[in-house]
Amino acid sequence: MSHPFLYPLLRTRLLPCFLLSTFVLANLFFWTYIPQVLFLMLFHRKAGAWINGTFLVLSEGAAIIAILFEAFLIDETQVDAFDAILVDKGLEDLVAETRPIDPELTDPLKRLGKPRKSAVYAPFSFRQLVEFVILLPLNFIPVAGVPIFLLLTGYRGGPFHHWRYFKLLDLTKKERNVYIKRRQWSYTWFGTIALLLQLIPVANMFFLFTTACGASLWAARLEEERRIREAQIVDDSEYRDDVP
Repeated sequence: MSHPFLYPLLRTRLLPCFLLSTFVLANLFFWTYIPQVLFLMLFHRKAGAWINGTFLVLSEGAAIIAILFEAFLIDETQVDAFDAILVDKGLEDLVAETRPIDPELTDPLKRLGKPRKSAVYAPFSFRQLVEFVILLPLNFIPVAGVPIFLLLTGYRGGPFHHWRYFKLLDLTKKERNVYIKRRQWSYTWFGTIALLLQLIPVANMFFLFTTACGASLWAARLEEERRIREAQIVDDSEYRDDVP
């Protein structure tokens, strides 16, 4: 990773995350893999049943691990990583709206103070969990089932990776929906790739962390572009005012 100031966050959480992920996946494969493969054989050929069964169990594991990730307060780690990268990119004024930033220090992570109010990277959504469970049967569809499941899940989940950014901008629900709609395909692809990374056994906890870093880098670029556009609008307005 090109942001060494984030290493302390990894060191404090990575080993417990790996152990938790291994425990969850080992139990899922031991207890549920064969029964689900046998059920999938009603819809697939043998090879397809084994492949789709693997994706099905990994998807279930990703959902459980994501919930445990938040339950073990690792969501706070994602927020710190997200904010630290924004500070590193010179956007401390954006982060300072919700938490103090120490002007004396140089390490972006150490500059972060405690949030003044509750801060989450992506909120737990019961609706999103229900939709995830409803979409799981798509894996029963031969060949196309897994890609459709990944894309639809990415479509729904992608925008949640910028929830922290939306909160920093203090967007209303209507403004947030407009913002997302303009970038829906980008959010869909981001969410799909994020889900694919979460399906990688054992390393999925690590990728939940790196996904937050990627989302922050993307948010920093979007914010810089937004500020450039606003500055151009102000310059154009001042130019028109100066014209006799």
